Amino acid sequence: MIWCGCPHQLKNMSIRGLKKKQPKTFKVRIITVDAEMEFSCEMKWKGKDLFDLVCRALGLRETWFFGLQYTIKGMCTWLKMDKKVLDQEIPKEDPISFHFLAKFYPEKVEEELLQEITQHLFFLQVKKQILDEEIYCSPEATVLLASYAVQAKYGDYDPNFHEPGFLAHDELLPKRVLRQYQLTAEMWEEKITAWYAEHRGIARDEAEMNYLKIAQDLEMYGVNYFPIAQNKNHTDLLLGVDAKGIHIYSINNRFSPNKSFEWSSIRNISCSEKEIFQLCIGNHDLFMRRRKVDSIEIQQMKAQAREEKARKKMENQRLAREKQLREEAERAKEELERRLFQLEDEARQANEALLRSQEAAELLAEKAQIAEEEAKLLAQNAAEAEQERQRLEITALKSKEEKRLMEQKMREAELIAVKLVKESDRRAKEAEHLKQDLHEAREAERKAKQKLLDITRLNYPHMAKYPQYSPGDSRDANFDRGSIKLDLKDIDLKRLSFEIERERLDYLENSRKFEDRLKELKNEIHALKLEEKQAGLYSPWNEVLGSLDRSLGSAPSWMKTLETGEAVDVNLQRPFPAYLLNTASSWPCTNKIQHMVPVEKSSSQANSLAANSVGTGTRKQIIKVQQHDSDVIYI
Repeated sequence: MIWCGCPHQLKNMSIRGLKKKQPKTFKVRIITVDAEMEFSCEMKWKGKDLFDLVCRALGLRETWFFGLQYTIKGMCTWLKMDKKVLDQEIPKEDPISFHFLAKFYPEKVEEELLQEITQHLFFLQVKKQILDEEIYCSPEATVLLASYAVQAKYGDYDPNFHEPGFLAHDELLPKRVLRQYQLTAEMWEEKITAWYAEHRGIARDEAEMNYLKIAQDLEMYGVNYFPIAQNKNHTDLLLGVDAKGIHIYSINNRFSPNKSFEWSSIRNISCSEKEIFQLCIGNHDLFMRRRKVDSIEIQQMKAQAREEKARKKMENQRLAREKQLREEAERAKEELERRLFQLEDEARQANEALLRSQEAAELLAEKAQIAEEEAKLLAQNAAEAEQERQRLEITALKSKEEKRLMEQKMREAELIAVKLVKESDRRAKEAEHLKQDLHEAREAERKAKQKLLDITRLNYPHMAKYPQYSPGDSRDANFDRGSIKLDLKDIDLKRLSFEIERERLDYLENSRKFEDRLKELKNEIHALKLEEKQAGLYSPWNEVLGSLDRSLGSAPSWMKTLETGEAVDVNLQRPFPAYLLNTASSWPCTNKIQHMVPVEKSSSQANSLAANSVGTGTRKQIIKVQQHDSDVIYI
């Protein structure tokens, strides 16, 4: 039958038909341990429909271990498979969140976990439970488990790639263990890396399986705890449900059960809490299934798993061989590169050695030429040196003779110097005696004059009216009674003065001659010194010159004073003060004392006297002054 109608009617009918065919949906978010997924579900779907959709999306065939968990009113609840999703007490949110987790745990993970995805999901969940301290693990076991987790994530340990600090952002140990030991993050990483380096060659799935095999032996592994009460008012026990049975724990001890009931011995379970009841039923069913013959599906899965494991094992072996061959090839390449570099370095060194040899040969040839020229020069120098040696020998012989002569002259000069020193000492002593005699004569003159004045005042009072004479008075030239000037010892003092002057002149003459002789000696020594210096011989003339200088400078200070001719002449030639005498009056001397007084003469007489004194040496001139028979003065 063919139905006909207008196009407008057909269009309206098609739109109504599409609306009837499109079911109503709601969104859900599925959260696994390491990922999140979102799905659109029909309103009529049951829990099993959503669960199968998630398993298909994950590629999971061992679905009996897992379930969908949600949280309502702070309680964790498993989604029921036989009821509609929207008919259960799920949270009113969009999208609705469910956690895809393992609900039941195998007794032996190595035998029961067939698929790699199943094993990986169990590994992630158990690892999270250990880190969240839902499963207690000792510190030593946590470090070992952390090393397998690192092996599963990073592969084989490579010290060149896995540098210190590469685990800084990974959570590998429970916080309880970190608080228990006062170790830094670097220390923990060092401990984990020490175990991690031992797992070289282990594949990722094998490392995860080793992790689960260690974890399944922990006391709290796979146990779901529920609080129970012995009476209506008090709760002090925990009910634990796992793959082996039901266990009763005290509230403070979740490790060792007080009592256990295996699933094989349980015939009936009565429980008011549906969650516990479903969990017990699921674990009991799995326990009984493990002890029955596997279904065709399970046998196929196990066979596929064995084949997959064998294939992976062969693949891993092949990869290991290839890796080993690659490493050996890399090592051989590195060895060849090292050998090539070594050969290149040896060739470079050989080239450098060759260049150095050529340069050395050229240098040696140049040195040989220079050595030959130096040999000729040395031979010439040797001949010149021989001639110089002969000249020096002749010069040395002459120098020795001249040195002997000069030493002899020096000894003579030293003898003359010693003689002059002795003569100067003798002259110094004579001068000292003369000074002492002069002092005594002046003292005697002073006393005689004083005594003469005293006698004159006492015996001739009429002479007291005459004024006293002072040196330099002009009345001496007009004295009417022919008074004379008497100066005691004047002639002797002048004679002494002349003798000293004569000795001084003799000394100066001898000194001048001695100095001239010393100058001649010094000039000769200087000449010899220059000759010996030019000849390169040792010269002792510095010591000789020093000795001559010391001899020349040994004259006493009084001789230097005599050379000036001032102080002695002034002292000896100064005239004594004269006194006015009356020759006609009676002389007051009655004790026959003779007074030696100087008689002032004219300048011509004085010069004549000086000439006589100097010329005769020991000639004396005596002047007799007599007033009475008893008064005689010899001058």
